[in-house]
Amino acid sequence: MNEKIIAEQVRVIDEEGNMMGVMPSSQAISLAGDKGLDLVEIAPKATPPTCKIMDYGKWKFKLSKKEKISRKNQIKIIIKEIQLRPRTDVHDLQIKMKKATEFLLNGCKVKVHLRYSGREIAHKELGLQMLDKVKSMLLPYSILETDTPQIEKRSVFLFFAPDPVKLKELQKKKKTVSKKQEEEMTEEVDKTENKEKQKNIMPNNKEPLSASSK
Repeated sequence: MNEKIIAEQVRVIDEEGNMMGVMPSSQAISLAGDKGLDLVEIAPKATPPTCKIMDYGKWKFKLSKKEKISRKNQIKIIIKEIQLRPRTDVHDLQIKMKKATEFLLNGCKVKVHLRYSGREIAHKELGLQMLDKVKSMLLPYSILETDTPQIEKRSVFLFFAPDPVKLKELQKKKKTVSKKQEEEMTEEVDKTENKEKQKNIMPNNKEPLSASSK
């Protein structure tokens, strides 16, 4: 930029985007300085290098702002890990799968890490059975990112990602059930109110006993 440009000749573009042609870099720097602007090298590998007259500070600010917006709009992928053993009991498995389901519903990916300990490695079928249970519990909300489990020494990994289609259908079902429950509750309240109204308008046929009839 400006005096740091080492090329003797440069192709110049003015601040409006118009081509000014090839000229000595010193002349181009003077033209930019007269306008209170900078001469910025935008294509240093061109022959001759291409430079543009601009407000470098303002351009840098706009670029920084654009990059900030771009980073903000980027989707952040969060991966949550669930750890299991081949002999994890049913109760613990249900708790862990409930947590994994919550992660998926919140848009997170889930890494299921099954680890063999000691002699468990000799009974790999137990681990595979456990992973089959995991699949049956999580696939209603997700998709498998890999067709086969990833194996690393004594560990086996499965990766699940939220399935937008399945989650949308699930939300739709929840809304339907919720609406139905609301309608049933409203209907029950109406029935109760009608019973109360009928009770209030029923005539009292019982007359008080006279003294002679006692």
